[in-house]
Amino acid sequence: MSQKCIGIDIGGTTVKIGVFQANGTLLEKWEIPTRKEENGKYILGDIAASIKEKAAGWNMSLSDFAGAGMGLPGPVLDNGYVAFCVNLGWKDINAQEELSRLLDGMPVRSSNDANVAALGEIWQGGGRGYKDMVMVTLGTGVGGGIILNGKIWSGMQGTGGEIGHMHVVEGETEQCNCGGYGCLEQVASATGIARVATRLLAANECPSSLREIKNITAKNVLDEAKKGDRLATESVETSCRYLGWALASITMVLDPQVYLIGGGVSKAGEFLTEKIQKYHDEMSPMAVGKAKVLLATLGNDAGIYGAAKLILE
Repeated sequence: MSQKCIGIDIGGTTVKIGVFQANGTLLEKWEIPTRKEENGKYILGDIAASIKEKAAGWNMSLSDFAGAGMGLPGPVLDNGYVAFCVNLGWKDINAQEELSRLLDGMPVRSSNDANVAALGEIWQGGGRGYKDMVMVTLGTGVGGGIILNGKIWSGMQGTGGEIGHMHVVEGETEQCNCGGYGCLEQVASATGIARVATRLLAANECPSSLREIKNITAKNVLDEAKKGDRLATESVETSCRYLGWALASITMVLDPQVYLIGGGVSKAGEFLTEKIQKYHDEMSPMAVGKAKVLLATLGNDAGIYGAAKLILE
């Protein structure tokens, strides 16, 4: 097998691409715009053209690469079939077959972007050294990826790991983006944390530095909680309790060794993970050996690392 492979992470704004050695060394990375016009018909062609241009610059042919892995923002079946990628405009497409054709037959493998990021973290990031891991990304939404025995587990229809849409809040009247009510995403994502704090501010007259902020963000809430603001602290504790509850439920089904917390909210560091760990441990009494709650370390590069690893498996 060639010692080089390509990792591709397709996002709604940009496509990240990296070239790796088989040992996980990142040799070069770059980005191209995600052109979503006409239901995303240009995306795969742009990726192929960019890779060909880079290969020519290195005096390499496409056959010099072991293959390309690809993370996609939607459910992906094992054969690469994608029923839909809402953020890209794709419907009824086998993206890996199409990209392979555009790359002159280069082997291509694909999976959901959150699962691919989890694979990257267990290969070269915060999950290195573990075999069973669940990654939770706290950004605009709550994403998840499941790794069992070192392999992605995505379920029957590619929706395994949709942790953000676990039902954790009874009596919620506002609808989640998925169409459900009371999802983890509504209380533990960046928008969810701000939402919980805003509701607390409206529900009582407790003094809080958050009242001086016009458009509250999760960062505001976490920063003020670190300073000891009582209402901000209550808000963070509420969001972390729901997160701990969700992870404890997963523990009683999958019993992973470690949870990795990634995404923009994870910048709060151990202040956040220690609270999640506390609630997870309280709500999983039968699990004597507690799964660790740690921070992801690869940041925005996790997707290209994991995509490259798809080819090396």
